[in-house]
Amino acid sequence: MSIEYMGLSEINGPLVVLEGVKDAFFDEIVEINVDGKEKKIGRIVELYADKAIIQVFENTENMSLTNSKTRLTGRPMEIGLSGELLGRTFDGIGRPIDGLGEIIPEMVRDINGKPLNPYERKYPRNYIRTGISAIDGLTTLIRGQKLPIFSGNGLPHDELAAQIVNQASLGGDADKNFAVVFAAMGVKFDVAEFFRRSFEDSGVMDHVVMFLNLANDPVVERLITPKVALTVAEYLAFEKNMHILVVLTDMTSYAEALREVSSSKGEIPSRKGYPGYLYSDFATIYERAGIIKGVDGSVTQIPILTMPNDDITHPIPDLTGYITEGQIVLDRELHGQSVYPPINVLPSLSRLMKDGIGEGFTRGDHQDVANQLFSSYAKVGDARALASVIGEDELSPVDKLYIEFGKEFEKRFVGQGNKENRTVEETLEIGWSLLRMLPREELDRMDTKTLEKYYKVSGDA
Repeated sequence: MSIEYMGLSEINGPLVVLEGVKDAFFDEIVEINVDGKEKKIGRIVELYADKAIIQVFENTENMSLTNSKTRLTGRPMEIGLSGELLGRTFDGIGRPIDGLGEIIPEMVRDINGKPLNPYERKYPRNYIRTGISAIDGLTTLIRGQKLPIFSGNGLPHDELAAQIVNQASLGGDADKNFAVVFAAMGVKFDVAEFFRRSFEDSGVMDHVVMFLNLANDPVVERLITPKVALTVAEYLAFEKNMHILVVLTDMTSYAEALREVSSSKGEIPSRKGYPGYLYSDFATIYERAGIIKGVDGSVTQIPILTMPNDDITHPIPDLTGYITEGQIVLDRELHGQSVYPPINVLPSLSRLMKDGIGEGFTRGDHQDVANQLFSSYAKVGDARALASVIGEDELSPVDKLYIEFGKEFEKRFVGQGNKENRTVEETLEIGWSLLRMLPREELDRMDTKTLEKYYKVSGDA
């Protein structure tokens, strides 16, 4: 028999304090009845002595110390799971908002997940094709990887996220076991509608599960959204043997919500006012990507975050970079030149790329092409710096070639249409056409046999 507690001892923003509590536990879900008319849901986030601090998922404006009755449910927050989730749209805590009714669950799971035995993890192999050359060619996304996108305010990360969801593919018949879980946190209504329309218009909605936490939704819901999304992803991957790509945008909104709630709890802040446990909190989200031995499915993550003031050393991108396996960095200067997607390839990398490309995965020359494009584009920066000092007319013939190579690389390889879906072969062929602009002796990051096979200039046999 559950006990109902009358009244509250304190209300502070999204947090309320309940005294005289017995047999409660951390993360337990509570139901709060306000004036006998409205029911709210919360969870216990802190316990000391007989006091429980409760996060309320909705606003607390109409709550007072005397008009509330609180009941402990004896369970953590859970979500019902079923194959019917595909093609559906939910709010930030997993309630349907598409008008198609409730899900009939096959099972119910705790949204916090369970610790995964490291020994049971399988090393990520094979790739996910996004159709975007700068990603597929130079920072390839590997199944089971966590590869964040570092963006900034005003940069087209929403457009890029929608393009990745619309175009992501395993290739061939394997796509029938591929799906996307998309979670948006703290987005404006028009942005949420952009995502919804984009997925519907491109015909991919039938294999997408959407979770939308809007900017005017309660801040506390923002902390739940990625956990709900990842619980659904784990179910589809490890119970239904599917390959799941999870896109989380924007992790900066999540971190700011965490900072706001931490401040309400009176916790001592760390760097930039964020709580000291920001790193471990991020880890509980990012580390839910991977592959388990004996299971055909996988969970791959693309967290998207906007760097405050474009500062890559800010705690949010800084800590994210420690946990994840690389990053894709969007560049404001390229965006100003109307290059889309404005991916700066030099600070971008995929640490697992080498294990999912090449013969048997993409094409045998993939690694060599990527290495040479990186090296040659790095020299473009040197040539541009020299030209800014002595003028482009005074450059050597080779440096002038690098200047021209840089322009074409940004225009033809990095730049592409927001609905242009390139195959890996097309990406590599564009890479070779650019490398042929340079003298053969400049291509020093390639195997000789690869050069003999692919490097041909006009007049060659």
